[in-house]
Amino acid sequence: MHACSLSLPWRLRHRLPRRHSAAGVLALMFYALLWEAGNLVNLPNKRIGFYNFCLWNETAGELQCLEYRHLQVMGISLSGIVLSRVCVYSCLVFSIFYPLFFAHVKCMENTEGWKAILIILIIKVMILSGGLGIFLFQTFHWIHLFEFTGGFLALLGTQALLLNSLRKQKSGWE
Repeated sequence: MHACSLSLPWRLRHRLPRRHSAAGVLALMFYALLWEAGNLVNLPNKRIGFYNFCLWNETAGELQCLEYRHLQVMGISLSGIVLSRVCVYSCLVFSIFYPLFFAHVKCMENTEGWKAILIILIIKVMILSGGLGIFLFQTFHWIHLFEFTGGFLALLGTQALLLNSLRKQKSGWE
């Protein structure tokens, strides 16, 4: 028998989050936040993300990135953008350390640790959806539904994987 085998009841053991789910979350978040640089809209005439707010300037004939003072004049709250950025990128940090914590709990056969894993999963769902919600609320005047690109779709995929893991984990405790 493996050194890190679980002594939990079968109904809990078979419902634990799968490794591929954690790997999928990490891959999607790395793609959205690092490869795409947090840009949810990345088009030739518009680039809007957690660090960029660029719109097409007809006069100059190029993409013009706006500074925070310009965003505030447009009604976009600096604190709202910063809070959304902190929430979404914190989810990435939680996702990086989640497999390590999961392995530790599994190897230590700590039944209380499984409750902490469920809580971490709930926190990740809440901060990702909260961060995306705050960001979209701040920028909805300048983004149309058809303009979202790969970064946004990757974050939606991350949310779907997290919700699926949460559903599986929750049903394991019932």
